[in-house]
Amino acid sequence: MGDRRELLSKVPAITLGFWIIKILATTLGETAGDTVSMSMNLGYLVGTAIFLTALIALVWWQVAATRFHPFLYWGTIIASTTAGTTMADFATRSLGIGYPGGSTLLFVCVLASLFAWYRTLGSISVDTVREPKAELFYWLTITFSQTLGTALGDWTADTGGLGYLGAAAIFGAMLAILAGLYFWTKASRIFLFWAAFILTRPLGAAVGDFLDKPIAKGGLDFSRPLASAVLAAAILALILILPQRAGQHPGENGSG
Repeated sequence: MGDRRELLSKVPAITLGFWIIKILATTLGETAGDTVSMSMNLGYLVGTAIFLTALIALVWWQVAATRFHPFLYWGTIIASTTAGTTMADFATRSLGIGYPGGSTLLFVCVLASLFAWYRTLGSISVDTVREPKAELFYWLTITFSQTLGTALGDWTADTGGLGYLGAAAIFGAMLAILAGLYFWTKASRIFLFWAAFILTRPLGAAVGDFLDKPIAKGGLDFSRPLASAVLAAAILALILILPQRAGQHPGENGSG
């Protein structure tokens, strides 16, 4: 039984509940990030410093933990998605490289992180995330993907006249295609996971912007702090209600 515990991953099993909470967390990341950088007028750089500090502290705590802790894990995810919001806005707006430049730069960062992870450890499967080195690659890749997703969501919504709902529909359809590939083909599960993980972020960005942007810009003009509080409460409730269990390392297969 001791060997069984050692083979458990320190990230959750990938279930429908995981994806529901992940989408809500990415939406919260958009509204919470905008609350700090825009509503509180602290700016993208200060917002990035705040959320990156929180992210680094939570990643350190996550790596130091000896097993999977649902609240710690999802708290770290939320920190990464809020940091991703402010970092993407800083890159695309404050640095002046725009959505195409920011999205391209961040996509390269995601690929570079995955490549370095694979070359170092031989696998980028989330089921192997149970040792410090794998965890650091995991969280680095996640943070880049959250930032990339924010830039993609804003780029899609703000160009071509699609609006926030149009962008959400596009990314929702792309996720549905990935789900179809998962259920009806033998496509790489690792590829499908990372593709879905990246695409949930622009979906959340589009939905978050739809909730809090002015009506004149196609949003509902909800209060950003209020929207963030409601989303946080929903995430908390789902963590308590939905089963939360650690993923399994491949070595556990067949261990009885």
